[in-house]
Amino acid sequence: MATVAAPAAVARRVPPAPRRRKPRDWPGVGLWIALAVSALIWATPFVFMFLTSVKSKADVSQLPTWNLPTVWEWGNYADAVDTGNLWVTGGNSLMISVIKVPLGLLLSAAAAFALGRLRFRRHKLVLALFAVGSMVPIQIGLGPLFNTMYSLNLLDSRWGLILPYLAFGIPYQIFMLYGFFRAIPDELEESARIDGASTFRIFWQICLPLARPALAALFILDFVATWNEYAMATTLLQSQANWTIPLAVQSFNTQHATDYGALNAFIIMSAVPVLIVYLMFQRYFVQGAFAGAVKG
Repeated sequence: MATVAAPAAVARRVPPAPRRRKPRDWPGVGLWIALAVSALIWATPFVFMFLTSVKSKADVSQLPTWNLPTVWEWGNYADAVDTGNLWVTGGNSLMISVIKVPLGLLLSAAAAFALGRLRFRRHKLVLALFAVGSMVPIQIGLGPLFNTMYSLNLLDSRWGLILPYLAFGIPYQIFMLYGFFRAIPDELEESARIDGASTFRIFWQICLPLARPALAALFILDFVATWNEYAMATTLLQSQANWTIPLAVQSFNTQHATDYGALNAFIIMSAVPVLIVYLMFQRYFVQGAFAGAVKG
């Protein structure tokens, strides 16, 4: 009877090599901790503001700031709308911001394109003048600005506020957009001109879409600055019917300083449009915030 030959050797099981644990990314952990702490510091005042806005006068005077209200006074928001005339002042701020911000960005983009893409002598000198204009403090021009608007019969009008906003905002935006337009490769413009594109078409259909991140970042910054501007508004606006949100908050704080619930409710509601604009454009904000580095 034939015998079956045993296998020559039985393979021994080799234990798998122990996996090396990846070194912990301590810098990344530190950044996350710093982010959490910064978010907590940033959110704490808003939490206290919200809690105060839904407290009664008795709760505000007796309970600590971080305690929940015994009765949630949502009526503070309705009282704040009526007392602070929110619909009128908010409508004025919204109209001024909706007109000034897109118009200012369009004019700034056109000027920055001309400085960055069109070749003419001493374009850097013109850019330097715009840069100097962006550094002029608003406060030193309030007196001459008042006289100018008075002589033009634009005092105490919303258009009389939009024009100075444009004058003080455009130089900074030109300075930021100039570097972005200079960074666009020349090959794009050359190929478009070979295809017969005009200068306006190159600006409108090629360069302007490429500048979308920078425009979105400037849109957020300019909208917030226009919405919260106080110095020129309090100098040029006199009648309550033309007041903007900062003037309404100041008046509310002066006349109803002890009504902390309604005051905080008014401040929260006045910040809602800014929050909406930021959420709409926030995905472009980070990449656009660094798009203005000057080149060449």
